Amino acid sequence: MKYQVSNFKVSPKDYKNLKSLIQNKFHLHEFSYKILQKSIDARKKEKVVLLYKLLIETNEKITSPDVTIYKDNNIQMEYPIWKYKDRPVIIGFGPSGMFASLYLARCKANPIIIERGSKIEDRKKRVEDFLKNKVLSNNSNVQFGEGGAGTFSDGKLTTNLKDPYINFILNEFYIHGAKEDILYDAKPHIGTDYLEQIVKNIRLEIESLGGEFYFDTTFYKLEEENDSVIVYAKGEKEFQFKTSHVLLGIGHSAKDTIRYLYNEIGLNMEQKQFSMGVRIEHKREKIDYAQYGEFSKYLPSAYYKLAAHNSDGRGVYTFCMCPGGYVLASQSDNNTIVVNGMSNNDRLGENSNSAILVDVKPSDYDKGNVLDGIDYQEKYEKLAYEISKDYKAPANLVSEFLAGKVANSLRSINTTYPHGIIFTDFNKCLPDFVVSNIKFGIKEFDKKLHGFNDPDAILIGIESRSSSPVRIIRDLNRKSSNPYIYPMGEGAGYAGGITSAALDGLKTAMEILRENSHE
Repeated sequence: MKYQVSNFKVSPKDYKNLKSLIQNKFHLHEFSYKILQKSIDARKKEKVVLLYKLLIETNEKITSPDVTIYKDNNIQMEYPIWKYKDRPVIIGFGPSGMFASLYLARCKANPIIIERGSKIEDRKKRVEDFLKNKVLSNNSNVQFGEGGAGTFSDGKLTTNLKDPYINFILNEFYIHGAKEDILYDAKPHIGTDYLEQIVKNIRLEIESLGGEFYFDTTFYKLEEENDSVIVYAKGEKEFQFKTSHVLLGIGHSAKDTIRYLYNEIGLNMEQKQFSMGVRIEHKREKIDYAQYGEFSKYLPSAYYKLAAHNSDGRGVYTFCMCPGGYVLASQSDNNTIVVNGMSNNDRLGENSNSAILVDVKPSDYDKGNVLDGIDYQEKYEKLAYEISKDYKAPANLVSEFLAGKVANSLRSINTTYPHGIIFTDFNKCLPDFVVSNIKFGIKEFDKKLHGFNDPDAILIGIESRSSSPVRIIRDLNRKSSNPYIYPMGEGAGYAGGITSAALDGLKTAMEILRENSHE
């Protein structure tokens, strides 16, 4: 018999003895178990507990209010055969392009994948060259390249979406090299060090199924021809691909492509809210203790997610929190400053960091053009660079920032930002309403997480690429105003992280196959 056990509480001190605890709790002799879900309940710092949902298989009877008969709700994937005459073309190999390509390859569509950045082995070298030597490749960097921007992040797989296909996505990451804990952890993450191999493994499967990759190759033009389009792309050579299905997974930093699609192709787009702000770095051990108290020594590096709403109607929130992580230089354009966070799987770096972001509404930047939000982003990224003109990031310490002053030097915390920092007034490189709301947010967050307003915590800016300022409008069949183009993922304005982008790409490919089956 298979049983599902909910709300199984374990002290962090005893988590290594899980099998014995199950055995003693239910008086079992022979059984096997599987963790279905694991979370940390830290609402009471004096009594932090691990909460498990378990699958137990045994011939013995289990009776308890928290035990039910197990029902397998996992989706059984189907892969209908591709019947269109042309091969699909996927532009961008971030999470949306990756999962669209994987699904299409399994449907024998032999997809063509165009990625402006390099394959992961070469991309990693170019990223390291920029982080160490300030030599920036505009097409292969933290934003662009195999795996997308998420490859150089914490690899968080959390999402607010409730969708049965999310389990499929998590399982694919596991099959291709992620640790098993992503299948059950309430806040799963992969880590940059694992993502590098995982995205390569997914690429290799796609290639083994007939998919064809063109790395270091940029899409730049589209022409309609009869019942199809010609996709033009340029790398070392010029390429042309005829297709009736262009899956657009370009990511939110492909501003040149967005401008081309709007100005030259005439795709319908709309402005959307996005966010801007800074990164904050704390000592990891202090955040761990603030979250878990004395139990922190038994638990993984602590995660937090905080939000507040100001009287001016704006939200301020933490984003992409990286326990034991690092602050990265994440720009794709010369003479700009863009920061982001990343961490490895073990999350054991000296500092923990997170973005503090403030809502930017279309009314803040609208001058009459749909693409005004992109210009608004660029304006402040360039202003941030002008402060040092050397890729040093604008920075301040929390105590001085809250007091309207500028710090002179670091104190008890060293920054992980690779190019160094320059202390400055953030009003020089962020809108006034963003700065004032960050101050509000820090004070509010400290009420929920004591020590968040640590006077020595470092604020580093600017973070401006958390989401796209435009959305490419699509219909219920996921088509844009051009019937051959299927916008998907973060760059098209339909996702906000690895899992949601992967899900959007998967469902876009599935929709195309659904149409295929009706023809």
